[in-house]
Amino acid sequence: MKIRVAEYMTRNVYSLKPDDTVKDAIELIHSTGHDSFPVVDDENRVIGYVSAIDLLERGPETKIREIMSRKLYVAREFMDLRDAARVMFRTGHSKLPVVDDRNRLVGIISNADVIRSQIERADPSKVEKLKNTIEKVHNVRANVRRGVVEISKLVPTQSKVYADELRGRIHEIKRGLAEPIVVIGKGGRFFLVDGHHRVVAAKRLGIKELEAYIIEVPPETELGMEKLARKKGLNSLDDIEIIEDVPHPLVEITFRNMK
Repeated sequence: MKIRVAEYMTRNVYSLKPDDTVKDAIELIHSTGHDSFPVVDDENRVIGYVSAIDLLERGPETKIREIMSRKLYVAREFMDLRDAARVMFRTGHSKLPVVDDRNRLVGIISNADVIRSQIERADPSKVEKLKNTIEKVHNVRANVRRGVVEISKLVPTQSKVYADELRGRIHEIKRGLAEPIVVIGKGGRFFLVDGHHRVVAAKRLGIKELEAYIIEVPPETELGMEKLARKKGLNSLDDIEIIEDVPHPLVEITFRNMK
């Protein structure tokens, strides 16, 4: 199944105008932590690109239009993410502006987004496998739909999340990434299957709703994860413990104190 650029691109994009200066660009680097930016005109059309390297040995009042690159590589929302990755790899670019049919900036895709698409993805095939498993185990018919769920109505099935992973999820959400969670809907209740860190991150940011794959099962179905949640006393997101002093099990700590 193809993964589209639109599914992983960042929609909240920092950009520069051609009449901005090198000083403006440096201030944007300091405030955002990014090292390169698309340049847009008054109609938000991409007309150039500038990186930290372009700023070297330039006077602070130098206009961006004088130093920006006009040879642009761009992506489209409907592109296969693998094709965008090939362009980045073959041209040596770490980011591509994403534009619409009028060349207006709608997002940006980075090599980090490509990596993320391969290691953490709640795609339709994964959801379909879960649906088939539920049908086989419980001998019921289930339906899958995309929708929005209120996070206050979610019943967690995982008792803890890790603070380091949580910080990463908060960063992703702030960047405008919209990875759907996976829930099982049963009689008006929604059991969270995949996306605990993202949901807790959203709650911390004051977000009320999230996009989700919703697997709907008959209300009389006794789910194994429902029994487990009940056994662990998990009724709402407030029951999830945040582990502050232990890293996520998949993270190896490589830093060691040097004497």
